[in-house]
Amino acid sequence: MILGVLVGLKEEARIIRRFLPDAPIATSYATSDGAHKAAQRLVHAGATHLLSFGYAGGLSSSVLPGTIIIPDRVIVGKVSYKTDPHLNSRINIDKARTGSILHSSKIIDKVEEKNGLYRKTGCVAVDMESGALASTGLPFSVLRVICDDVNQPLPEAAISGMKNGNIYIKGLVRSLLQDPSQISSLIALGKDVSQAKKSIIDFLEQNPISF
Repeated sequence: MILGVLVGLKEEARIIRRFLPDAPIATSYATSDGAHKAAQRLVHAGATHLLSFGYAGGLSSSVLPGTIIIPDRVIVGKVSYKTDPHLNSRINIDKARTGSILHSSKIIDKVEEKNGLYRKTGCVAVDMESGALASTGLPFSVLRVICDDVNQPLPEAAISGMKNGNIYIKGLVRSLLQDPSQISSLIALGKDVSQAKKSIIDFLEQNPISF
């Protein structure tokens, strides 16, 4: 069994590399096209099983920043893909929140949009990579941690401050100069992301993934 891991950001790749040092890892750079290309790179690298790993946005009020999610289904449009039960058990699904996760082709940054998607789909969280893995047809699982809950909008600076899967200081500063009122929400988001990072590292330390 060869487990290939798909992440959105370089930081996520650094985290999972500590725990799966020999696994092929591909980064989507938080774009829809990038996610599908990265998934295919894992397939071509010989992966027999796939894992979508990293941060996710909360759609349900029942998941707060730091909540670990191993969903049993990924929703892509009107299609529902079941994650692999065997793979889920090896990641220790009993220690995480289950439910459905929504695949999105774009960043969901508005509270109103999050609420609307939850009402429409019933999914507890959203990410931009899991659907790309589902489309490969290989057995796959999802291990995600909530970094922004349903009541936390993503400030524009957080989006402008990312480029090629990494922090982009010029974009961040430019956005803050244009709208300094974002500072408080950016600080709040930073705290939530720190909590999410700690939670996923603690989970992996306590629940090693072995193949």
